[in-house]
Amino acid sequence: MEASRATPEVSRFAPVSLRLRLTLWYSVALTVVLILFGLALYGVISYLLIRQVDSSLYLAAQSIRSVSTVTAIRQVRLLDVPLDENLSAANIIGQVWARDGSLIDQSDFLRQRGYDTPLDPEAIGHAEISPRNVVIDRWHWRVYTAELVTTDNELLGYLQLGAQLRFVDLMQSTLLLVLFGGGLTAVVLAAIIGWLTASRALKPINTITQTALQITRADDLSRRIPVKNANDELGRMSTAFNETLERLDRLFTSQRRFLADVSHELRTPLTAIRGNVDLLQRMGTADPESLRDIRSETERMTRLVGDLLVLAQADSGSLPLERKPLDLDGLLLEVCRETQVLAGNVLLNVGEMDVACVIGDRDRLKQVILNLVTNALKYTPEGGRVTLGLTRVNRWVRLTVSDTGVGIPPDELPRVFDRFYRVDKARSRAMGGAGLGLSIAQRIAQMHGGRIEAASEGLDKGTTFSLWLPLADEKPADTEATQPVKPRGVTQLLRRG
Repeated sequence: MEASRATPEVSRFAPVSLRLRLTLWYSVALTVVLILFGLALYGVISYLLIRQVDSSLYLAAQSIRSVSTVTAIRQVRLLDVPLDENLSAANIIGQVWARDGSLIDQSDFLRQRGYDTPLDPEAIGHAEISPRNVVIDRWHWRVYTAELVTTDNELLGYLQLGAQLRFVDLMQSTLLLVLFGGGLTAVVLAAIIGWLTASRALKPINTITQTALQITRADDLSRRIPVKNANDELGRMSTAFNETLERLDRLFTSQRRFLADVSHELRTPLTAIRGNVDLLQRMGTADPESLRDIRSETERMTRLVGDLLVLAQADSGSLPLERKPLDLDGLLLEVCRETQVLAGNVLLNVGEMDVACVIGDRDRLKQVILNLVTNALKYTPEGGRVTLGLTRVNRWVRLTVSDTGVGIPPDELPRVFDRFYRVDKARSRAMGGAGLGLSIAQRIAQMHGGRIEAASEGLDKGTTFSLWLPLADEKPADTEATQPVKPRGVTQLLRRG
């Protein structure tokens, strides 16, 4: 039920393109910035205009106070405040109120209109307060109220001065109109520019999408995305996508070749088994030679399936490996003793031998060494020589298997570790090999943090296989931390994984 409720949310936003979302986000962000800027600008300009009006009111009040006089007649003080003489040039109106609330005098502007109420009634009777905004006859005024006192601080009355804010209101209205109109125009232009910019910026993504769809529909992994600038984000993404396509192409090609090779390898023993079974059916009796052939081909198929299983487990990372200290020199001598019976007329001897300890799986490493030794014996003719060696090089131990056999052409070296690959295909098949031994050995070496190298100077000049493993007393670092000395001759180093 929860999944069914979540689906409409996804489908509701699905039609909105990334280009539109980028444009909307850009426009909203610009709108917020313009609103904040407009509010700040409006507030600063309004404050400066009002402050200028207040300053003129303060100056007018100080001027009037300085020229005001007080006359005492029969213990009654008379207040003389010359308003019009001081306000006519300042475009300010004023009133003088006695302490008892009676109007003493006011400017001609108010007198002509018969205005007999205080400009700011709430300020009368209070101590001096800051200027305030009031409405007089539907007009907006700024009124400042000041106390009129004697030299001994006796309160005589109040002075109220007002300045019309028509200019300030006009400036504020004009500023609002300019900010609103300019901001709206800026947002519209920004939305248009953002839409065009997003369209241009996302064009490579559309190219990537179209290429991916064409690859999916046509199953053509050979197509690549054109990269105009490999240094920007889209260029790096295109490069990464092309690298992914290239790797997928190699993987699918390898998979098809692998399936073809497996089918071919299985077809040969199955054909032999089927032919012998048909022969037995026609004969009606068990022919010992046919039974031996069936058994031989069955064992060959069993070995092939076992090798494929090991490779599949190694590729998936599920091949079990023990991690224990191991004397590699002792293991090499053990393999040498066991393979002496297979040497026949080939001289199998041990050359330089150092003591070396590694961390690894004894059985798997023995399988690698045994594979290299038997492979060398298989391709070395009678009277030839196979030499085993073990040396320490910096943080590494190098195990070598050198022979004086048929050798490997230089152009064939890059492929000796490929699955089902044989240098001499007819001869290898006659010897019972499926071309998986070196692939398995290389994979096991890599799982131990090492690698295998193959070196040969050409046909009939012998071959040297070198197994490199990190020493046990050293931290198994990456294989490029220290570059060991390579064998003489043509050398090919393969790394997998």
